[in-house]
Amino acid sequence: MSKHLLTVLILMACSGLAAADADDIQPKASGIEAPDYVWNAMQGEKYLALGARGDALRGEVAFEICQGCHRAGALGRPDGSYPRLAGQHTSVLIKQMTDVRAGRRDNPKMYPFANQHVIGPQDIADIAVYLQGLPVPADNGKGPGTDLEKGRTLYARDCETCHGVGGEGNSPKFYPRVSGQHYAYLLREGKFIRDGNRRNANPKMVEAVKPYSDADLQAVSDFMSRFPVPAAK
Repeated sequence: MSKHLLTVLILMACSGLAAADADDIQPKASGIEAPDYVWNAMQGEKYLALGARGDALRGEVAFEICQGCHRAGALGRPDGSYPRLAGQHTSVLIKQMTDVRAGRRDNPKMYPFANQHVIGPQDIADIAVYLQGLPVPADNGKGPGTDLEKGRTLYARDCETCHGVGGEGNSPKFYPRVSGQHYAYLLREGKFIRDGNRRNANPKMVEAVKPYSDADLQAVSDFMSRFPVPAAK
């Protein structure tokens, strides 16, 4: 990618100009709303990126275009507008990036910076390796702390099997790490999944959170936001 193109794309990200045209650009593939939806089908670019050997140094360079939103160090934003990506599993990152590119996950603002004209499967693998290796500080946005016991109960009953006792996730099964993630982002995505707006969601999770009230989602998101983060290597 030329330095000129990189500069233009960063300026577009900061000004919001890219998002104006993104609705016309991002494709829309079948998601959870389709009766034949298969969560995490191994095909296309996802298969290629998972099979590529990622290089963290190349990934650091490629990630520069993403820092306008996800911030330096991939720390995200405590207001929940952008997730913390540092320390996330490569498998999860690859799945989400390729789902956005394919249109299984709706993200018209991100699409112009992640589409096939900007990065390829090897770049996706490089970025994922770089992000997984970043340190995860303990300063993520926390919830209000008003109903943690309820959150603990819900997490143990409905979430722990997939996301782990300490929110560590499961890389081989593509379950994301939730420890160190911002409360507001966890809450937002929980509502999206419950309400059917996260179209690349795991049907098992949809069923688990479908009965949740907003108060339930607030409690479990608050509890998850307080998991200890993995120690720096």
